[in-house]
Amino acid sequence: MNFDPERIRTPHKHPELVIAPSFREGDFFSHGVDCPFVFHHEGRLGMTMIGWDGIGYQTGLSWFDGEAWSSPELVFGRDAGSEHRRYNAALTSILRDDELSGSGELLPIDGWFYGTYHAYPAPGYEAGPGIVGIARSRNLRSWEEYGTPLIAGEGAAWERGGLYKSWLMRDGERFLLFYNAKDDRPRGWQEQTGAAESADLLAWRRIPESPLLRNGAEGAIDDRFASDPCVLRDGDTWVMFYFGLSSDGRARETYATSDDLVTWRRSEEVLIDVGGPGSIDSAYAHKPAVITHDGRLEHYYCAVAALPDPVEIGEFRQRERRGIAVARA
Repeated sequence: MNFDPERIRTPHKHPELVIAPSFREGDFFSHGVDCPFVFHHEGRLGMTMIGWDGIGYQTGLSWFDGEAWSSPELVFGRDAGSEHRRYNAALTSILRDDELSGSGELLPIDGWFYGTYHAYPAPGYEAGPGIVGIARSRNLRSWEEYGTPLIAGEGAAWERGGLYKSWLMRDGERFLLFYNAKDDRPRGWQEQTGAAESADLLAWRRIPESPLLRNGAEGAIDDRFASDPCVLRDGDTWVMFYFGLSSDGRARETYATSDDLVTWRRSEEVLIDVGGPGSIDSAYAHKPAVITHDGRLEHYYCAVAALPDPVEIGEFRQRERRGIAVARA
């Protein structure tokens, strides 16, 4: 089957956030909600997302009842006894059906659901070089770390600054872990996307050709960032939904295609653009999570807009509204 870009377009934006920050001190999603991951499980549409509370990231779980999403429940939090999760625990994918028009159902292995997370070594907003680790759960609410994480310092120069959002999938007898990362420039860094592979989810080997998805030329939609992969199959074609950050300072959703999961063709098409003044996504429309639900393609993303007046949360002045939005076919 030839790839038809029309099959992945979702031009109908819902005008309001489907999950918003609470702006209540003490909530794990008080300051912002980010990085959606959508799936089906036991007949329901579910979503994990990460919340920012002024200290670090933690992960919540929400369910769709046909009209609205439930208030996020904290399921993967900070762990003072963990080397990597003392301040952050950002679960961003769980092994699921990867067909674009398929079920999106979670795929347990021997009764375990396996997911990937990223974490940073210090308190604060993404403070220090992030790592990507594996976690597993039997019930989606209680998670344990598993295997060996990917460490930024063990990678090539393009990822030495830290690792970000990851996508876990199965390809035959191997598992693939796509992730974006940044170089180690303190300012003006670039982010690109690479991958690692594993036979057992315990030990990982970076694919030598990384980064697999590179930045575009100056002026392209992704000349600074090519980030946050969501990889699904449409017939014989793999589609990587991702966001590009361009030199104009705006983040927009776009995609690339591949026949072999290694060589990627950038489209430079804007799938979801930033909105106009006063919209929920006037600053950024980024970080994709795509699923077919009730026969209709849905593209969830993180929407960001500046607040006209800062919100006081404890001693913190929140200047933006960051939450989860959706666009549909």
